[in-house]
Amino acid sequence: MFKRLLAILAGLVIGGAVLAAGAAAIAIIITYPRLPSLDVLTDYRPKIPLRVYSADGQLLGEFGEERRSFARIHEVPQLMKQALLAAEDERFYQHSGVDYVGVMRAAVGNLVSGHARSGASTITMQVAKNFFLSSEKTFTRKFNEALLAFKIEHTLSKDQILELYFNQIYLGQRAYGFSAAAQAYFGKPITDLSVAEMAMLAGLPKAPSAYNPIVNPDRARLRQQYVLRRMRELNFITQDQYDAAVKEPLRLASATVDSNQPALYVAEMVRQAMYERYKDAAYTEGYKVYTTLDSHHQQWAYDALRAGLLDFDRKQGYRAPESYIDLASAEGEDQTEALDDALSEIRDSGDMQAAIVLSASPSEVRAYMRGGKVAVIKGAGLEFARRALNPKLAADKQIRRGAVIRVRANDKGYWEIVQMPDVEGAFVSMDPRSGAIKSLVGGFDFNRRSFNHVTQAWRQPGSTFKPFIYSSGIERGITPSTLFNDAPLTVPGAPGSPSWEPKNDDGKFAGLISLRRALTQSKNLVSVRLLMAVGTDYAQQYIQRFGFSPKQHPAYLTMALGAGAATPLQMAEGYSVFSNGGYRIKAYFIDRIEDQSGHVLAKTQPAIAGQNATQAIDPRNAFIMTSMLKDVVRYGTAAKAMSLGRMDLAGKTGTTSDWKDAWFVGFNPNLVAATWVGYDQPRSLGRYGYGGTAALPVWMNYMANALKGVPEVELPVPAGIVVKPGAGQRGGDEYYYEEFQKTNPELKIDNHGTVPGSNASDAAADDVTAKDPNAPAAKDAVENVKELLF
Repeated sequence: MFKRLLAILAGLVIGGAVLAAGAAAIAIIITYPRLPSLDVLTDYRPKIPLRVYSADGQLLGEFGEERRSFARIHEVPQLMKQALLAAEDERFYQHSGVDYVGVMRAAVGNLVSGHARSGASTITMQVAKNFFLSSEKTFTRKFNEALLAFKIEHTLSKDQILELYFNQIYLGQRAYGFSAAAQAYFGKPITDLSVAEMAMLAGLPKAPSAYNPIVNPDRARLRQQYVLRRMRELNFITQDQYDAAVKEPLRLASATVDSNQPALYVAEMVRQAMYERYKDAAYTEGYKVYTTLDSHHQQWAYDALRAGLLDFDRKQGYRAPESYIDLASAEGEDQTEALDDALSEIRDSGDMQAAIVLSASPSEVRAYMRGGKVAVIKGAGLEFARRALNPKLAADKQIRRGAVIRVRANDKGYWEIVQMPDVEGAFVSMDPRSGAIKSLVGGFDFNRRSFNHVTQAWRQPGSTFKPFIYSSGIERGITPSTLFNDAPLTVPGAPGSPSWEPKNDDGKFAGLISLRRALTQSKNLVSVRLLMAVGTDYAQQYIQRFGFSPKQHPAYLTMALGAGAATPLQMAEGYSVFSNGGYRIKAYFIDRIEDQSGHVLAKTQPAIAGQNATQAIDPRNAFIMTSMLKDVVRYGTAAKAMSLGRMDLAGKTGTTSDWKDAWFVGFNPNLVAATWVGYDQPRSLGRYGYGGTAALPVWMNYMANALKGVPEVELPVPAGIVVKPGAGQRGGDEYYYEEFQKTNPELKIDNHGTVPGSNASDAAADDVTAKDPNAPAAKDAVENVKELLF
C-alpha cells in the first residue's frame, strides 16, 4: 500500500512536471516571437546631455533631463567591473542570462510569502527590464524578463551586455550610468575613484534612493561594506585593500556641477545657441561644446566681480534680514523640520550660506544652517550688522529669532554676517586680436538673477565713450597737443527748449588745456567742444567702425559724454580696436562643437587682427589713442591701476549722470576687459559710485592675476608717425601724423557764426583741416575759431 502511494505520488509529480514543462514550452513558443526587437540594444543611443567645457577642458555646465556620460567597457577600470559583479552578479561571465539557482530560491520565497517579494535578476535580466519592461513585481514580468535575457545573450557578447548595463542603470541624483554617477557623487571621472568609492557606486543599483550616500550616508555605508566583503571573498581585492577601503572616510562632492561653477552665464549662452541650432536634440545627442573661456581667467573674473560688489555694498551698510519664518509653534524635531524646509527654498551663493537665527543678542547670534550645523557669530563677525541687533529697531529690520540671514566663514576662521548685494555688475575679458572671450560674468549670482548684464544690459557708457570721439578728432587732423579751452559753455536749444550747459564732474575749469591732458582728466567741456569741431554726424558715422549702432547713439552733442547706450561686451569690442592696432574684431565664445564621439561638427573661424580682420581705423590713430589712454592710467582718473606695477596698461573710467553707472574699460596689447557696476533699476550709486572707485578695483583685481608673470609689451611706433620727445604730458613723448607734424597744430573751421546746437548737422565740420597756426591762412582763422574751441 505504501509503495503504491509512493508510485502514485511520483506519477503525479512527474505528470505535473511534464505538464508544467509543456505549459512552459507553449508559453515560450507563444511569447518568444512577441518579444520586442533588440534594435534598441544593438544600436544603443542613450540620451546624453549637452556639456559645456572651457578651452582647457574644465566642465562648465550640462543641460538635459538625465545626467549621462557614455563609456566603452574597455575604458572602465577592472576593479569597477569587479565591484559591480560582486554586488549584482558574480557568475555573470558563466551563466547564459539566467541564474537558475537564484531564480528557484526567489520563487520559493515568493510562494511562501504569498506574493512577489524578491527576484534573482542577473545583470542581463536587469538590462532586459531597464530597456523593455516595467518594474512591477509579477510572475509574468519575470517570465518575460528571463526570455528576453536568453534572447539578449544570444545576440550580444557579455562585454556588450555589461557595457549597456554600465551606461543605462539609474543610480540617483539624476545620474544614469556609473560614469555620470562618479561625477554626481564624487566630482571626478570613474578612472580616478578609489576602491571604497567604486564599492559605494556598485551598491547603488539595488536601491538608488535607499543607498544614496548624499541622502542616506549611514545606509549607503552599510551597503558599501557589504560590497567590499564580497569583493574580498571573491579575491577581487587583497586584505590590505579591503582594510584601507573600510577605513576610508566618505568624501562626497561638495556640490553638483550646475550649482558651484562660476561660468553659468556662459553656459546659458551656449545652451541658447545650441537650442537655436539643434532644437530639442541639443539636450539628448551628447554634444560637447568647447568655449573660448580659460577656466583660470573665469575664476579670477568671478572672484573679482563678487568681491568688488560686496565691498561696494558693504559701504552702504547692512539693510535687514532677507525674510522671517515663524518658529513659535515648532519645537524639537518639528522645529528642525521647519528649519530644513525653509532653507530648502533658499539657494546658497558661493560661500555665502543661508541661515536661520535661533537666538540673537548684541554680543552673540546663533543661526541654524543647512544640514543641522549651527553657526555662532560674535565679536568682529557681528560688526557689519551690529545696528540690526538693536532691539529698539523696527521689527522688520531686526536680526531676531526666525530671521533669515547670510553667514560666511572668513579667512580668519570665524563666522561673520554678510548680505546679498542689491547692486549688480558685469565683467568680460577677451583677446583683442581674435575676439575670443577669456572670461564673462554677467552678474553677482546667476541663480538669483539670470539676466546677463554683459550682453543684455544697455547702459549709458559715460566717459568710457570719450575715446571714440577723440579718435574721430585725431582722424580729422586734431592732435593730442591741440589746445582747447576748458571753460563754461552754453549750447542753445531748439526753439522752445532750454539751453544746455554741460559741466565737468569736479565742477572746476582748467582753461587752455591740451587734448591729451583733457582726456587724462576726463574734461567734459573739452569733449563737447571736440565733438562740435568734428561734427556730430561725422562722429556718429565714425563710431560705427568700432561696432556701435547709430540708433543707440543719436547725433547730438551729448554723445560726447556717453549719453547713448552700449553693453559691456560692445565696449570691450570697441576698445579692442585701440589695443590691436586698429582692426575690427567680433567677440565670440564658442570655439567648436563636437559630437559624443569627439568628431568636430562646427568650428569658429574668427577674423584675426593683422591677418583677415577689417582695418577699422588708421594704425597711427590706434597708437596715438593708446598712448593717450596710457596717460589716463599713469596720471589720470585710473591712476590707482599703477599699483599693478606695469607700464603697458591703458584705459578709461566712466561715471554717468547722478552716478547711475560706473565703468572701467582697460587693456594691454594682449588682453582687454570691461567692468560695469550699477543697479538694475537705474538709480544713484551714491558717493562711492565713480568709475574709479566702484568699477576700477574689479578690473585691477582681475588683471593682477591675469597678467601675473606676463612680460610687458612695448608697441612699436607705426610708420607715418613723427615723435616729438618731451612734448607730451609730464615730459613724455608726443605723436603726430606725419602730414600734421607742426609743433602746435590748430583747426581751421568754416565758422558760420553760430555754435552748433545739439541737433545740428554741423556741415561746417566737412571743412576741418589741420593747419600750422603760424601759417598766414591759419592766422586769419584763429580768431574766428577761438569762440568755438576756446
